[in-house]
Amino acid sequence: MASDLVIVYHRQPYEEVEEDGKIVFKENKSPNGIVPTLKSFFGRVDKGAWVAWKHADDPSDPGFERVVEIEDSYGKYSVSRLPLTEDQVSSFYHVTSKEAFWPILHSFKEKYNYDPVDWPTFREVNWAFAEAAAAEAADKAVVWVHDYNLWLVPKYLRQLRPDVRISFFHHTPFPSADMFNVLPWRREIMESLLSCNVVGFHIPRYAANFVGVAESLFDVQTGAREEVDPDFIKEYVALSERRYARHVSYDGRKVQVLASPVGVDVDYIESRAQSEETIERAREIRADLDAKLILSVGRTDYTKGGTDQLLSFERVLEEYPDLRGKIRLMHVSVSANRNMTVYADIQNDIEQIVGRINGRFGTLEWTPVTLMSRAIPFDDLVAYYRAADVAWITPLADGMNLVAKEFAACRSDNRGALVLSEFAGASVEMGSAIVANPFSHRSMDRAIVQALKMPEDEQEDRMRNMRETIKKYDIRAWAEDQMKGFTGEEGPL
Repeated sequence: MASDLVIVYHRQPYEEVEEDGKIVFKENKSPNGIVPTLKSFFGRVDKGAWVAWKHADDPSDPGFERVVEIEDSYGKYSVSRLPLTEDQVSSFYHVTSKEAFWPILHSFKEKYNYDPVDWPTFREVNWAFAEAAAAEAADKAVVWVHDYNLWLVPKYLRQLRPDVRISFFHHTPFPSADMFNVLPWRREIMESLLSCNVVGFHIPRYAANFVGVAESLFDVQTGAREEVDPDFIKEYVALSERRYARHVSYDGRKVQVLASPVGVDVDYIESRAQSEETIERAREIRADLDAKLILSVGRTDYTKGGTDQLLSFERVLEEYPDLRGKIRLMHVSVSANRNMTVYADIQNDIEQIVGRINGRFGTLEWTPVTLMSRAIPFDDLVAYYRAADVAWITPLADGMNLVAKEFAACRSDNRGALVLSEFAGASVEMGSAIVANPFSHRSMDRAIVQALKMPEDEQEDRMRNMRETIKKYDIRAWAEDQMKGFTGEEGPL
């Protein structure tokens, strides 16, 4: 049976584990996150399918199971798995996507590496995704493609299946034309995106940048620049955008440009944060500290600003000796990919700075920084959110950043302070946070000191406002916006 909705995403929608010598598929450990959110859309259609890749030593092996049928709490759906060799994955994902695309998307031109890119392999992999989606899609189905590593899928899919409705969502920032046009494949990529019916982004700034890139490369017609919802205009935040064009017409097709921020499942997170186990665990964390807890959670990536944050912490300890012994920083920096030199270098830098801070300021009774380089189980993380006095989330560039929203979702007590980078997409929603510019030493240092010294009544006012926002624009609101895009209705921003 053909599918009414086909989701195209690089990851498989389950955890594949071996038990008693047999491969079994298990649901993701936490229902919070983008994969469970995407799977929830299958409940809205009669038949759904997912297209992903899976490592295969020999893609021609007749024993490779290309299509598996899944039945879990989200219903029944099929998963088309594309067999990719280790070399293909390295070329398509680690090299082209991470070394060429990722730095440009986040406006780190100096990190861009064109030389090792194997463009034919990127085309080949994207063609395979498009073929699989075309084979799964019913007549006039919706095919929903996710993220920059599948940029060429829409164009190929349009050639194979001109009847389907194609929606594309970016989970990263989208840069201005000056930055995007560094890519030598810019026209091919944009032609593919302009083959969609809908192209979606988190916030209006990214949508406006996309329209600007299209105008720089092609003779396109754009709709009038319309007002952005006031909920997403913060005059003091760098990523605010007041107007953007909601449509681009090219080659006889009208492409809807949608801005809609991914949210979190506030109800689920609140339920975990308010459980007896979490509250008791948070108490234990607090009892062991005997100091104010600053929590920082991110990946080991140059876009996340981990070293900049640690250097700020070192400066604050230097400038405010009265804080020594009274604050603790728990810095969670999960390794993105240890096989890539750029990430290994960042991890080394982080470890060296943490060692220096602890060596300079630590005592037998007090360790200023605790570094964790492994992922924390979500329930444990919720306990730390609940226990923290400050969440310090200061990426140099970030498409959205759900950690900030998770922290606010946990704080039904309306306590705790959030320091948030103005270059994270979430900053245009969470204006009641202490907004910091991570490129400014003064801004970073003042923000964390302000958070540490914030009175309880101010904490409560700011947190109450942030919680109202993330509840209004939760994951269900995002889902409804996407459904409107599927059917051709207008988006909210």
